[in-house]
Amino acid sequence: MDFLSKLNPEQREAALHRDGPLLILAGAGSGKTRVITFRIAHLIGEGHAKPDEVLAVTFTNKASQEMRERVEGLIGTDAQGVWLSTFHALCARLLRREAPKIGLSRDFVIYDSSDQVSVVKQALRELNIDDKFVPPRMALSRISHAKNRMDGPDSLRGTFDVRGEHVAKVYEKYILALKDANALDFDDLLLKTVELFETSEQVRKFYSNKFRYVMVDEYQDTNRPQYLLIRRLAEAHRN
Repeated sequence: MDFLSKLNPEQREAALHRDGPLLILAGAGSGKTRVITFRIAHLIGEGHAKPDEVLAVTFTNKASQEMRERVEGLIGTDAQGVWLSTFHALCARLLRREAPKIGLSRDFVIYDSSDQVSVVKQALRELNIDDKFVPPRMALSRISHAKNRMDGPDSLRGTFDVRGEHVAKVYEKYILALKDANALDFDDLLLKTVELFETSEQVRKFYSNKFRYVMVDEYQDTNRPQYLLIRRLAEAHRN
């Protein structure tokens, strides 16, 4: 395809790679994201994959939008069927389809940061914890870090760590409050999708067979839930 002539030899080699794992290591601004877009265009344009058999994941909405625009610029409307989004948008899309398989309603609400702060403030009030000693955003940060490690409230409890003990109690109330409201926060979108893939063999097989090619921009930034999700999605074809 003519557009591949715009790549240097190393970029071209990566864009033409078809079967098996591929890891690109290169410095900032060297064209890694560009290679992903050209590889998507090549796979679809040459008939190696249908658009909806390709999944590309980024970390920001801006990067996702820019990548989609670039792919559309290369192959036109064929790019519209590609699953190209952030991790969180991908998980929300999957859960809207498959949530009942893990006992979750499809019409769950997604809590943003202000919603989360409100829940934590309410928990602090119920627990009679001074929000100057445990600031709500600090508590949320520690809860989020625990979730990214796939750890529960007990992980925040430590010997002689009074603040950690308080945050653990807030974490417990936070979990219950979101469940009662049929709500997920951004970390939950990842965790619940991992749970879905780990517990439903039917779902796991369907999507890992569906996505023949899986690409991740800035892969080095993935946390544990993101890594487990990508591993499951790529296990059938190993591409």
